Amino acid sequence: MENDVRKFFDDATAKLKQANQELNRPEEDVVSWLVCQNAQHAIENYLKGYLLKNNIDPSGFDSIESMYLECIKLNKEFEKVDLNDFTCTYAREDMAFCNDFTKVSHCFELADGLDTLLRKEKIIA
Repeated sequence: MENDVRKFFDDATAKLKQANQELNRPEEDVVSWLVCQNAQHAIENYLKGYLLKNNIDPSGFDSIESMYLECIKLNKEFEKVDLNDFTCTYAREDMAFCNDFTKVSHCFELADGLDTLLRKEKIIA
């Protein structure tokens, strides 16, 4: 199980890094869809890793929101990263949403906030 937890956190960190690299390009060169996709993957994997670390099978949850709410039950510190209005999705039909640089940056900030929280809590190094 510890290997699975590590894999979720490693994958999340890698996706966050990819999103950050994309955002650090000149704004006109940023492929916002990639930022959106990588940020959402990072958020999902951080939450799955945290749940699994707490002996909760993440496959029983049907959304990022439901995983997030369970993480809050386990640790109130998760409230500091407000995912309640998280609407970023990288599905093909939502491509217009992912073209807005401000919204995509917000998705990245949420993923980065989870990373920061988990590092502060010494859950990831």
